[in-house]
Amino acid sequence: MPDCKSAPAFSIVVDTREQTPYSWPGIAIERHALSAGDYSVAGLESRIAIERKSLIDAYGTFGRGRARFERELARLARLEFAAVVIEASMAAALFCPPSRVQRFTPKCFNRAVIAWSQRFGVHFWFCDSRELAQRQVFLLLERFWRDATDGKR
Repeated sequence: MPDCKSAPAFSIVVDTREQTPYSWPGIAIERHALSAGDYSVAGLESRIAIERKSLIDAYGTFGRGRARFERELARLARLEFAAVVIEASMAAALFCPPSRVQRFTPKCFNRAVIAWSQRFGVHFWFCDSRELAQRQVFLLLERFWRDATDGKR
């Protein structure tokens, strides 16, 4: 998964509540509770976090779980960098909502993403597949680690 020939010298932290965690060959993974998000960089947990959502999970948290998700976004907003990575394209989210979704329209979904991005300063990334989302999470964490440490452990 990583692009470089030698693995970066950082560890990725995966929240213990993450039910279907990503893994990256050659990258050290630590599992412990995070105060916000599902993924972070070891030693930088108070500075960066990334929340992962499948499309069905996103619709659920944007709808019925809205109040809880807004509390999560408020915790993410306190960090230097925070993102929500959704395992679906924006087109799929807007035009092909999961069949189990009721009483929540694509228009509401899109407006929620816009409002939360502006209100909380949290970045929303739409990735066409779980594999692309996994890659994006790694690249976001790696870039932050490089900037935060000048590439040194």
